[in-house]
Amino acid sequence: MTDHRRNVYFFHKQDNETKEQVSSLKQLAESNGFTVVSQSADANIIASVGGDGSFLQAVRKTNFREDCLYVGIAKKGKAHLYCDFNSDETEKMTDATKFEQIEVRKYPLIHVKVDDTNHFHCLNEVSIRSSIIKTFVMDVLIDDLHFETFRGDGMIISTPTGSTAYNKSVAGAVVDPLLSCMQVTELASLNNNTYRTLGSPFVLSSDRKLTLNIVQDGNEHPIIGLDNEALSTMNVKKIEITLSEKKIKTVKLKDNSFWEKVKRSFL
Repeated sequence: MTDHRRNVYFFHKQDNETKEQVSSLKQLAESNGFTVVSQSADANIIASVGGDGSFLQAVRKTNFREDCLYVGIAKKGKAHLYCDFNSDETEKMTDATKFEQIEVRKYPLIHVKVDDTNHFHCLNEVSIRSSIIKTFVMDVLIDDLHFETFRGDGMIISTPTGSTAYNKSVAGAVVDPLLSCMQVTELASLNNNTYRTLGSPFVLSSDRKLTLNIVQDGNEHPIIGLDNEALSTMNVKKIEITLSEKKIKTVKLKDNSFWEKVKRSFL
C-alpha cells in the first residue's frame, strides 16, 4: 500500500537549467521511497526549487495549505530565508528523509480583506501604494481607535518572517517568528502641520486589527502587493488586516534556526 504521506510535488520554473535540477531531485526522492506526483493536490510535501520567490509562489499557488509540509530548495550556493536546502546537498536531503529527525516549523500568515468582499493571505507582507505620482492618504485605525492620518507613498504590513524582505529594505525591524505579531512600516510619510504620523515602524499583536480607510482623492487605483504579486484594484475604500489563524508548515533542521538563516543572508 502506498504511504500517501510521502507524496511529493515539485514546484519550479520551466527553464532548462531548473528542469535539469528537478529531474535529479525527483530521482533522489524516488530512490528514498517517495512518490513524485504531478498534481499538488495529491501531495503532502510540496518542494519549491529556486529561491525565496519560488517558495512564496509555491505557497500561494497551492492555496496556503495547512495539511502539507512545504520545503524550499535553493540553487547551488545561494542563501535564502525560506530554503532549508541547496540543490547540491543530496546527502543532507537524504538524511532529512528520516522523519524522526525533522521538526516542523510553523510560519504565520496575514489575512487581508478588501472592501469586505475579497479575501487574501500573505506569507511575507501586504503593501499598499499609490499607482500614480501622488502622495497616498489613509486613515489608520488600530481596532476601533483612529490612530493617525497617513500621507506618503504607502505602507507595508509584514509577518515576522516577512520582516527580512521589503520591510527591512525601508528600515523596518527584523522580528523573531516566535512572536505572533505583524509589523507596520511607513513608506516616505509626510509630516507637517496638517499631517502627523508616528514616523517609525510599530508592531501589533495577533489580537489586533489594522484598518486602512483610503481617502478618495486621486487614490482610487491603489497598488496592493501580496508577497511578490500585485493585485489589480479599483476604487478601494477599506482594507482590513489581521494575523490569520492559518499557518503553513516547513522543515526545521538542526542548526538552521531563523536567526542562523538571517546571519547567513545578511552578515
